[in-house]
Amino acid sequence: MNSRKYKSKKSGSSRGGGNCAVIDIGSNTVRMVIYGGSPRAPAILMNEKVTARLGRDLSETGKMGEESIQLAMGGLARYALILEDLEVEDVETVATAAVRDARNGKSFLGLVESVGLKPRLISGEEEAMTSALGVVGAFPGRDGVVADLGGGSLELVAIRDGKPGAGVSLPLGSLRLAAVLKDGGEDALGSLIDKALKEAGWDHSIEGPLFMVGGTWRAMALYSMWKDDHPLSDPHGLALDADQAAKLAKVIARGSPEEFKEVQRISSMRAAILPGAATLLRALLKRLSPEGLVFSSWGLREGLLYARLDPAEKGQDPLLAGVGHFAAQYGASSTKAAQVAGWTVGALPTQRHGTERLRLAATMLALASLQIEPNLRVQHAIEWALYKRWLDLDDFGRGMMAATILGNGGRTDLPDIISSLAPADRLDEALNWGLAIRLCRRLGAQSRKSLNCSMLTVSGDELQLVLRRSHAALYGQPTKKDLKQLAERMGLTPKVEILPKEEFSALRDDIADRKWSAAMSAK
Repeated sequence: MNSRKYKSKKSGSSRGGGNCAVIDIGSNTVRMVIYGGSPRAPAILMNEKVTARLGRDLSETGKMGEESIQLAMGGLARYALILEDLEVEDVETVATAAVRDARNGKSFLGLVESVGLKPRLISGEEEAMTSALGVVGAFPGRDGVVADLGGGSLELVAIRDGKPGAGVSLPLGSLRLAAVLKDGGEDALGSLIDKALKEAGWDHSIEGPLFMVGGTWRAMALYSMWKDDHPLSDPHGLALDADQAAKLAKVIARGSPEEFKEVQRISSMRAAILPGAATLLRALLKRLSPEGLVFSSWGLREGLLYARLDPAEKGQDPLLAGVGHFAAQYGASSTKAAQVAGWTVGALPTQRHGTERLRLAATMLALASLQIEPNLRVQHAIEWALYKRWLDLDDFGRGMMAATILGNGGRTDLPDIISSLAPADRLDEALNWGLAIRLCRRLGAQSRKSLNCSMLTVSGDELQLVLRRSHAALYGQPTKKDLKQLAERMGLTPKVEILPKEEFSALRDDIADRKWSAAMSAK
């Protein structure tokens, strides 16, 4: 089997357009993730783990147990074979706290090499920084502190101005916490945590939220969503304020694993270590006083991928990059979506700064849904908006995108799940975006000439569809119905104007000038 090693740009190699994989040998699990799609917002094609618990015996023996090693090697041999069969050559294998701290770590790495992988043992500092890069990639522009909880260690890294800063790796992994909690109880665990934070200089208040990275934190988020009957299913991006975080930590610290196992997607292993993790969280909340919690599914593995991007790629909007790549598979290009969204702006300018990206993303999904069976497309596309893993998108954004898609389907009856995600006036705005998209695409089947020879604008109390005389025949019964539906929702009277080429061009130039002046005035 060919040796497989992550090819960084420092070595002069090129990433190319194929899939890539990251194998993460952690203290709890050994996981392989194969990625495809947009480099800025990679999609998960395969995600598999083996719960080997390599760090389970470290506190007692200083070594990884033989049973754990055999479990890990069985998984790694499987991963190596799958990658060879799939011809995925861009692979990075990293080992973290358990292998780093174990007396038999070096010999274990030799076993990993024997199956054709090229493992890299990363330091606690690099682990912390790379995990923070994953959070930076998922939540661009956000400040706070990353708290990456693994089986063997807790990494804390400050993020300021979108860049990781000072960080520390503490021996407070979930496996070690569980052992201390079992032997000495909550008081002993609390004392251990307080001592470690103080010695590391992390016993002071921070700015921003804690970004919670790691499977145990995600299990905590799943429990919170289950307890609160949260309408969505993805814990990535779940945000809790400080009071909510404190209440959650208290409930879980005093809860039982049997209760936690009732929650779908919380394994028995995670359920058993949740009380210890909650005790750790209570100490972090007390010492650091964050403004809240934000749960991130992006961490070490995604940080490795983000680190290799060039500045232009890092600067891309991850939501638009991910939606754009996805929609393109259904024939909806980002260029066409921008043209359609731009066509609608003349009558429906965006009312809230920052929602332009939501409008463009929703337009891409709306156009992509046209490749779906008509009886299924609206529900299908709404599920894309609500449940698919998108980056840098909160509940408000999901609600706006789903409402836009609903309007694109000619519907204005908002289901309860969408109504619960954003204020009613904002959802009304998004519904109108969708109705305007519907009008645009049905007017001339999104053809270049139909977009260039028509305009939608508001004049006084009229919603005007302006057509160049050469394309007057585009106005038919479907268009009349779509224009009327949108105008009534806007409280306007629908009107059609047919103009000769010269007058049409002059009007378009005048509208463009007014838009430009308004934009400059807003700045």
